Amino acid sequence: MLVTGGAGSIGKEIAKKVLEFNPSVVRVLDNNETALFELEEELNSDTLRVFYGDIRDKDRLKRAFDNVDIIFHAGALKHVPLCEFNPFDAVKTNIIGTQNVLDVALDNNVEKVIFVSTDKSVNPINVMGATKLLAERLTISANNYTGDKNTIFSCVRFGNVLNSRGSVIPVFKNQIKNGGPVKITDKEMTRFIMGIPEAVKLILKAGAQAKGGEIFILKMQAANIMDLAEVMIENLAEIYNHKPEDIGIEIIGKRVGEKMYEELMTADESLYATDNGELFILNSKTHENMSNIMEYNSDYVDKLSKDQIGAIIKETLFENRNFLY
Repeated sequence: MLVTGGAGSIGKEIAKKVLEFNPSVVRVLDNNETALFELEEELNSDTLRVFYGDIRDKDRLKRAFDNVDIIFHAGALKHVPLCEFNPFDAVKTNIIGTQNVLDVALDNNVEKVIFVSTDKSVNPINVMGATKLLAERLTISANNYTGDKNTIFSCVRFGNVLNSRGSVIPVFKNQIKNGGPVKITDKEMTRFIMGIPEAVKLILKAGAQAKGGEIFILKMQAANIMDLAEVMIENLAEIYNHKPEDIGIEIIGKRVGEKMYEELMTADESLYATDNGELFILNSKTHENMSNIMEYNSDYVDKLSKDQIGAIIKETLFENRNFLY
């Protein structure tokens, strides 16, 4: 098994979980040397192999993919503002890099490729979402040119993962630590949220079920960003020797490329969706579908209460005390 972007938050957790099943080898490919070193030190496994390389480099992938059976492709540029101001770099990584992964996987007779996508690929209004949408289409379309090869290609699509690198929780945490203000873009903004372990559990479940051509959509809870900020202030301020009432909230307005809410499935896509309990499965070739056409977005679904957000924050942050400091 190999994970691209394997030193990132999701990739690292995928590698960690797969190691629990005693595989013959788990390979991690990433272009972050320091993060690879830290990953190797943290997991401390004779089964783990770290590969320094970039998905833009097709020749590097040819070596890394040799004798690999499953690939979880999590390597990407994922930050919206960065992609807005570096659009062709986003294209080179998220689109051309993905095509490199697909081509080399096929040439090496890899059994499965699971592409890790994002809610921002649905009705995209920013560069990052547009590149991830095209990467989804490239992945699904790869099933059409396998010829006599048995490689299958599928996608997993989900929203914000709590406490991942660059996500809102580390940003809010640092703002609270510094005495505020906590900066949010809009009081009415909503987002899908899920913890890293839960997201990876469902990614692996989707990978086990994949037969080729599916987009697996993780069912996620949603929260109002204002509620999330207020709950984090209440829970973290005193840890950093501040009073909660002294931490202000500043409304800064939407950043370039941001939506008020995120979408995981459009009404048109729901025509080709089946409900599989923890997952929706999109497959344009299926004749089964949900009885009700629906748009699945973070504004449509029920929002977590502040008490529920507080419980998630405590589970997410306080189980890792090192993160707080």
